Amino acid sequence: MVPFLDGGSKMPQLYDGWFNDQISKQASAAVSKAVSAGKLNIEVNFPPVPNVEEVKFGTPLNQRFGKDLLARDLGFKGGYKPGSDISRDLISFANIYWAKKLAGSLGGGMPIGGRPVCVLTSERIDFSQIQNMGQLSRSGFLNDKARREGRNGEAIICVNPGGEEQWKRLVSLYGSPNSPFVVLNNSYSTMYDLGNKAGFEEAYYLKRISKGWVFRAFPGPWQAYLERPDGSVELLKSYPNKPLLRDIATEVREESFKRFAIFNDRWSKGFGGRL
Repeated sequence: MVPFLDGGSKMPQLYDGWFNDQISKQASAAVSKAVSAGKLNIEVNFPPVPNVEEVKFGTPLNQRFGKDLLARDLGFKGGYKPGSDISRDLISFANIYWAKKLAGSLGGGMPIGGRPVCVLTSERIDFSQIQNMGQLSRSGFLNDKARREGRNGEAIICVNPGGEEQWKRLVSLYGSPNSPFVVLNNSYSTMYDLGNKAGFEEAYYLKRISKGWVFRAFPGPWQAYLERPDGSVELLKSYPNKPLLRDIATEVREESFKRFAIFNDRWSKGFGGRL
């Protein structure tokens, strides 16, 4: 494993970055810098498990992530076993793990000091099976009860809240004045483009596109990466402002074809296949 003091400024390693704290360090640093710069409405979005496209197949990589990292870190009752809640809802529990990692960047650490940090989710998971919530002061679901239990000055990490047209409403319902509100790993967008149009700062963003990836860590530029046939990546271009998805995808796809023709398909037998 490569040591990362702050996670580095480039795209995280595939897929070591999910295991060696690179992503958690990068995302935490980006969120902390965004909050310091006065950005209180924030989006953080990246694949919550490594090789997320294959999670439904239960690949060895996904299983190792669930068993060796998630179940152990969350103190999950009974551990990771086939058929257990954490194995069936790996992405949902992974998002709670990442919320734990982000809590410190939002001033977590209660009751020692700092602001309380709450994680709210739209996904119906059993929080009682999690025995280690770290610096998260409370957890709950997006409902009226969560609103009643809110605390003044509380930072909110909101997991997968749905369409971005509702995000500002959620801030008014659950947020506190002058406190951060983070949308974490929303699973879909109402627009076919990068980031959001709700005015939330995309503090940490990692998205797979055809033949590559898009990456951004606040306050840095947006970056386009080409994924090579061997699974390594190469930085192709940086953008001072958020590019259009169609433009960045076209550039990466054309560069891939120019270099590798048809031999850069991660799903083709002999040229990547299932990871």
